[in-house]
Order: sequence, then structure tokens, then C-alpha cells
Amino acid sequence: MVGKTRLDLLNHIREYAKSKKICIDHINGGDDHLHALISMDHDQSIGSIMNLIKGESAHWINKQIHQEGDFSWQPEYWAVSVGESQLKSVRNYIRDQEAHHNLHTFEEERVAFMKDFGFDE
Repeated sequence: MVGKTRLDLLNHIREYAKSKKICIDHINGGDDHLHALISMDHDQSIGSIMNLIKGESAHWINKQIHQEGDFSWQPEYWAVSVGESQLKSVRNYIRDQEAHHNLHTFEEERVAFMKDFGFDE
């Protein structure tokens, strides 16, 4: 998703999240994925937040964009927690998505992250 449509989507997700008491600190992404920095309350779960945001935003996209076939997000999502000392760098990373993904694909980035931080695939 590019240009005005993507900005409209990001603004819509922010407003919808706010209505559901989901605190999105930053959100941005590439053509085929989004990154979001979300602060969770004690009674929220990553799964419930993702279901709400992905379900409602897919419905919104299908109402806004007339395309062949329905839009849907991939069923998976990937989440990591960050500490307060990492917030500035995460915000910058999310803000600079377009430039960042001109250098690396999301998959290249995900594999490097998993390797750098010792996660098993």
C-alpha cells in the first residue's frame, strides 16, 4: 500500500486503536507489512490487540479500496518487547521504514534480528 492510501490506513488504525483503548505510540511500515510500537495495559494481550487491529483494518481497507478479491492480512504476526531505554531507537526505526526497506527486505531484517538476538527459527 502506498501514498495517501497508506497514510489514511495508518490514521484509521490509530483512531480505531484509541477507541479500543489500545495505545499506539508509533506505527509505519513498508508496502507489505506494518510495524507498531504499542503500550499494553495489564488486561490486554498481544493476540487480542492484533485480532482487533488486523480484523477491523482489513474490513476498512475492503470498504475503501475497490480491488479484485478481498484484502486480508497474513494470519501470523511477530511481537517483541522493548525496554524503556530502547524506545527512542524503536521509534526512529518505525519512523524511517521507507528508507530502511529500500536497503533490506522485511524477511532479511527478521532473519538478522533472530540471529543477532539468539532466537531459534
